[in-house]
Amino acid sequence: MRLLMLLASLPLLCAACASIGPDYKRPAITDMPAGWKTGTEWQPANPADAAPKKEWWKTFGDTRLDELESNCLRDNPSLKASVARLDQALAQSNAHAAAMFPTVALNADASRTRTSANRPLAAYNIPNTSTIQNDFRPNVTVSYEIDWLGRVRRDIESARASAEQAAADQENVRLVLTAQVASAYFQVRQLDEEIGLVSGSIALQEKVLDLTRIRHDFGAAAENDVAFQNALVSSSNAQLELLKNQRKQTEDTLATLTGVPAASFNIAAGALPALTPAIPVGLPANLLERRPDIASAERAMAAANAQIGVAKAAYFPTLILAPALGGYESNTLSNLVSAPSLVWSVGVQASQTLFDGGRIGAGVDFAQAGYVAAVSNYRQAVLVAIQETQDALGNLQGLESARQKQDEAVRDENKAYEITLLRYKEGLDNALTLATVQQNQLSALRIQSQIRGGQFQSAVSLLKALGGSWKETN
Repeated sequence: MRLLMLLASLPLLCAACASIGPDYKRPAITDMPAGWKTGTEWQPANPADAAPKKEWWKTFGDTRLDELESNCLRDNPSLKASVARLDQALAQSNAHAAAMFPTVALNADASRTRTSANRPLAAYNIPNTSTIQNDFRPNVTVSYEIDWLGRVRRDIESARASAEQAAADQENVRLVLTAQVASAYFQVRQLDEEIGLVSGSIALQEKVLDLTRIRHDFGAAAENDVAFQNALVSSSNAQLELLKNQRKQTEDTLATLTGVPAASFNIAAGALPALTPAIPVGLPANLLERRPDIASAERAMAAANAQIGVAKAAYFPTLILAPALGGYESNTLSNLVSAPSLVWSVGVQASQTLFDGGRIGAGVDFAQAGYVAAVSNYRQAVLVAIQETQDALGNLQGLESARQKQDEAVRDENKAYEITLLRYKEGLDNALTLATVQQNQLSALRIQSQIRGGQFQSAVSLLKALGGSWKETN
């Protein structure tokens, strides 16, 4: 009983001891900017509590997008694979944690043996006889590594950090996929808008072509006027086909992202939302808590740091407690479970490497280099996060300025078209002038649509750069 109590208390006694190797502390980012640069000055950030939470794509207020995102989260194979990888990491962490407890095994042997009468004599002048005997041996064995240096604890610490890294990786896959769905969806909607513009322009161009043919029939327009206008209609139709093909390819991308075969997926035409949502940005330091890729890199540092202790523990002896408890041995079953048949043993095994040609030292160097690499990867992840957020903010600012200027250009092109069409009908302008104005008007409208689409793409990029709806939990 005392031995059982000792074994049960060993994990607690070992846990109270200090662990070999350096204790982990997250490195500070000393050059983290205080705000975001917009234009020429640093822009103070809004509180992090106002940042989008949960399903970040719902900030756009588009029910069709919400449906596609739900389908992606339910059916995307890559996301399912990331969940399975997380399950593997959690199982691996649990397997490592089991090393803190003894391994208990039940063994049972039964044999019937006949000895030879002609075997070598055990004692001189005493002849051997042939005997047949039974041997029954049930026992329970317990094996336990005494974690006196904390090697096992460091190994568990590393495995737990790796599992947390896998959880952050899974969240990052989710973020990337949902951002790709939103980006592809808004590209489809922008193409729908642009297709509508080109189709509407073709309808107007065909009316002008009919008018030009009538004028030609009455001798008021030259043959080349008809040719110019006909070429414009043909060119616009070619552009329309290219846009439709681009839309189909983007639609196929959406199909794959949502886990549906491209051949059986269709999305009806629709419009972009009227406005992009207001997105609270927060401080650059908030990215350390919001970005799952940064969290993954940070957990990789913790895992690598713990491995240094595991490697250094190899310099010291390994102690293993290996008793056999509650065993019996008898030649008959009738008296197997009895006091005279009881057997037991208690032992401690110690193992110390005396010479290995520098293998242990190389292992420590390897672990330390792994930690240095993990720290560098962490800093790189932070720098990339800052760059992506700053780029998205800059794009939104630049596109808003471009949109305002393009709105003015569209108004001017519409006015120019109305005046030129009237002058053409009155015979004051020729078909070439009208065709040029029509091309300019269509180009201005398409650029306006592309800028609007770019604003939504940049909004998605900003939300992704901010970490979407993910937030680190301690």
